[in-house]
Amino acid sequence: MHAWPASEVPALPGKGRDLRIHDTATDGLVTLAPGPVARIYVCGITPYDATHMGHAATYNAFDLVQRVWLDTKRQVHYVQNVTDVDDPLLERAVRDGIDWEGLAERETALFREDMTALRMLPPQHYVGAVEAIPGIVPLVERLRDSGAAYELEGDTYFSVEADPHFGSVSNLDAAAMRLLSAERGGDPDRPGKKNPLDPMLWMAARDGEPSWDGGSLGRGRPGWHIECVAIALDHLGMGFDVQGGGSDLAFPHHEMGASHAQALTGEFPMAKAYVHAGMVALDGEKMSKSKGNLVFVSQLRRDGVDPAAIRLALLAHHYRADWEWTDQVLADAVARLDRWRAAVSRPDGPPAEALVEEIRAALADDLDAPAALAAVDRWAARQSAEGGTDDGAPGVVSRAVDALLGVAL
Repeated sequence: MHAWPASEVPALPGKGRDLRIHDTATDGLVTLAPGPVARIYVCGITPYDATHMGHAATYNAFDLVQRVWLDTKRQVHYVQNVTDVDDPLLERAVRDGIDWEGLAERETALFREDMTALRMLPPQHYVGAVEAIPGIVPLVERLRDSGAAYELEGDTYFSVEADPHFGSVSNLDAAAMRLLSAERGGDPDRPGKKNPLDPMLWMAARDGEPSWDGGSLGRGRPGWHIECVAIALDHLGMGFDVQGGGSDLAFPHHEMGASHAQALTGEFPMAKAYVHAGMVALDGEKMSKSKGNLVFVSQLRRDGVDPAAIRLALLAHHYRADWEWTDQVLADAVARLDRWRAAVSRPDGPPAEALVEEIRAALADDLDAPAALAAVDRWAARQSAEGGTDDGAPGVVSRAVDALLGVAL
């Protein structure tokens, strides 16, 4: 599966700072100091609907991570999946009377268009669940053969007790885990499971649903968590720098994935930091496909909204914060974009070197994009009120905003 084209990232003078970021597993800030190549895995979409603002906010956060790393003169090895076969996708296809593969291809293509428009840097490896199945099956077989997995009525389940570190990502108690498991795709009430929290690794073929050859597992399709594990281990290996996604993935998805990988390899941890973006709400409720309360990136673009304004609307909120999308949020972003473009359109301006360092410092401090935006606001206000004599300053600001914030002025 192919990703989307990369926008050019301007090179800035000097060098950025190492990123200090909140790690869910330790519930504190950690300073990431990767080697020459920083490794990041971000969980992708299940393509049964268009990209909404909640998706965009999540991918914007991890785009900033990449930009901070690139500014430190590192390379970035970024991997993202597409869950192109799963219950929600199959259910939507049945509801709409369309082919599930066609639905997945259509929505994945639209996602690529949205990411391109928003200037999100693409992954080096963009991998669908279906194409990953040949690598998933041997991992499930290994878990089963080692005693870390078991069969139940043809399905194969992972035993959470096989990983002594289970629970170390989300740090939730068993009661909270059970509630979230039921809400987020698990089946804690299924009779016969060794532990109600045990997640499915391989689902035996069901009538009327797609299935693939699973070797000794029989025909079926993979569970959600093992999909990401197989892709991450194949392309990044254990101990990569950041596992990212929305905060609703901390449990069960990232918790289970970490335990799968740790049981497979005997190594700990799967990722050095588990980083989670906040949720975006509309009309008081979390924006989600299941609720249908969505603001789509593609619809805003069709309505003529500049993608740079959409991106500024996202950047106005700290990535870990839960916030609400409103018409005013977008209006404020449009006005900010106009002010910034007016400021850099002048032939000269106030010196900008200090501004570049302010942006760098803000982003290195747990991706504090609102502080970075405020710094640019101050420079633009000074430009408007006083002008300046540095004829290179507007160009420096434009390049810095593009390179570090992904906004083209």
